[in-house]
Amino acid sequence: MADLTPNSSFSLTVRLELLNRAGTLAKVTKAIAEVGGSLGQVSLIERNLKTIKRELTIDAFSTEHAEKIVAAIKSVAEVNILNVSDRTFDIHRGGKIHIQSRIQITSSSDLAMAYTPGVGRICKAIHEDPENVYSLTIKSNSVAIVTDGSAVLGLGNLGPEAALPVMEGKSMLFKEFGDIDAFPVCLATQDVEEIIKTVKNIAPVFGGINLEDIAAPRCFEIEKRLQEELDIPIFHDDQHGTAIVTIAALINALKLVKKEIETIRVVINGAGAAGIAIARLLNKANCSYITICDSKGIISKDRENLTNEKQFFAVEKGGLLKDALIDADVFIGVSVPKILTPEMVKTMAKDPIIFAMANPTPEIQPELIQDIAAVIATGRSDYPNQINNVLAFPGLFRGALDCRATALTTEMYLQAAKAIASLVSPNVLDKEHIIPSVFDNRVATTVSAAVQQAAREAGVAKL
Repeated sequence: MADLTPNSSFSLTVRLELLNRAGTLAKVTKAIAEVGGSLGQVSLIERNLKTIKRELTIDAFSTEHAEKIVAAIKSVAEVNILNVSDRTFDIHRGGKIHIQSRIQITSSSDLAMAYTPGVGRICKAIHEDPENVYSLTIKSNSVAIVTDGSAVLGLGNLGPEAALPVMEGKSMLFKEFGDIDAFPVCLATQDVEEIIKTVKNIAPVFGGINLEDIAAPRCFEIEKRLQEELDIPIFHDDQHGTAIVTIAALINALKLVKKEIETIRVVINGAGAAGIAIARLLNKANCSYITICDSKGIISKDRENLTNEKQFFAVEKGGLLKDALIDADVFIGVSVPKILTPEMVKTMAKDPIIFAMANPTPEIQPELIQDIAAVIATGRSDYPNQINNVLAFPGLFRGALDCRATALTTEMYLQAAKAIASLVSPNVLDKEHIIPSVFDNRVATTVSAAVQQAAREAGVAKL
């Protein structure tokens, strides 16, 4: 199996002292290259007649690979390593977000208006008309990112403390891409009723709730109940964010292979939150031929103890993933690494589309099927066509908050997907460009507009 591409998530800063002699730095760069490291910036820190101090940034593809790179540098004569630091850990130290006041308090009159006694008038105004909370507080632009830490990224049940770095990062993305104030709320319980009760109790502060990294099947129950019992948007990003961006990418991939979504056969590997949500949104988009596989193979009607979500998508005939893929047009993986083989892809229909989205290691290495698949997408930023939820949730919540949506609908999700897909124009659409960049500043505004229109058509918008 080929090594993964080095990337910044395993990036090092290495400070070196080298003899001030021609060719010494070249020996270091050669050692890094020989073990597969990717050299980035090289900075000169200090120089004298005898020595030179330099700082290097180097990308690796795993912790073990990073250690191998450091060992290779140490083996170079005339080089002394002064310090090694993990750049990813460095940017997380002290946390990634903070609260900042919107107004300056520079005098007693400012204080009297912003806080006591003037704030009492604002409290009374909200008490007399609760709708004033949207115009007079942070509620109109705030989202709670709620997790129980039971399904953190692809790492599993790590608990609330270990989930906090992800929720901080999510808060940062809400702000950067949607200008939304989002707050991490990591709960020390994994009980469905306690989670629902807690979210309902904190809801007065927030204009929307983003559920995150909550394991299936209880994530379905929590989302459903909160949607029924609250009048603000409830969104489980692991389900719907993934589904929205996946469908957006699929819309454009199908244009390249000249196939219609109504007639394609889709195999989804992974029946957790993301897999079920993708299947639901595919249904909404009029895709009828869907087979879902889990760790036991095809989800079929003859299997026992299926959850309600799995029962809905159960097909007549069972089998393994390799059986499901015969003559299939599309593989969508939201599962585990290395489950797909080139031999399986070769049994698929002409011009197969492969979305291998397991992170950090995809269901199959793209390099292995480069000449077999018509279009390949992954969840990684170091390959073309990254399926990244940040394309969806900032714009979706921006739209929902701006029109004061009381709920989110499947049609709103589908329109968000179509909006994202529309940003890849025909003149740039190709097999390595089926989805816009997360840094395309049109994404959030385009998604927001589509969501607001769908909300108004559905009658769930107050503005």
